[in-house]
Amino acid sequence: MNLTEITSPPAAAYPVRALADHLRLGTGFADDGSQDALLEAYLVAAIAAVEARTGKVILERDYLWEIARWHSGDRQGLPVAPVQAVNAVSLIDFEGGETLIDAGRYRLRPDGLRPELVAGVLPAIPHNGMVRIAFTAGYGPVWEDAPADIRQAVLLLAAHYYEYRSIDGAEREMPFGVSQLLARFQTLRLTGDRL
Repeated sequence: MNLTEITSPPAAAYPVRALADHLRLGTGFADDGSQDALLEAYLVAAIAAVEARTGKVILERDYLWEIARWHSGDRQGLPVAPVQAVNAVSLIDFEGGETLIDAGRYRLRPDGLRPELVAGVLPAIPHNGMVRIAFTAGYGPVWEDAPADIRQAVLLLAAHYYEYRSIDGAEREMPFGVSQLLARFQTLRLTGDRL
């Protein structure tokens, strides 16, 4: 199982000014904006940590996901949520040959926690081959598309990283308040099978 991010959010999508306001950084000085690159780096890190904890993609982007077997014959859970569109499904044989599956043979079942690719019968994966699923995931292309509590958790975590930036390895755990904000977005998995 291999999940690859194909596109990244543009730099303008990161809420650098919102984080600066949250941190109460001064404005109107000659060096106004001098911390922007650092703030963006902590936002990227905080978003990555929140996405890893919740399985939710905050800013919309494209992914490729490769798997060697289906979870069941008629449905396959997708690794992140929310998924906006399944763009292509291809079968890859042992020698690397690719066969595009007709989009009429499957559909996306959207779900905020666990979206699925569903079909009457999913196509057979070639022996020693895999299936490659191209999809777009994320709450939307802009920061305001994400739920308010996820946005607040990201700002709190980025601020935490900023405040403890000079301490090597210390205080890198997710703060309790951030964990509480994210708790309702985490998917409980009882079977041991993530998807």
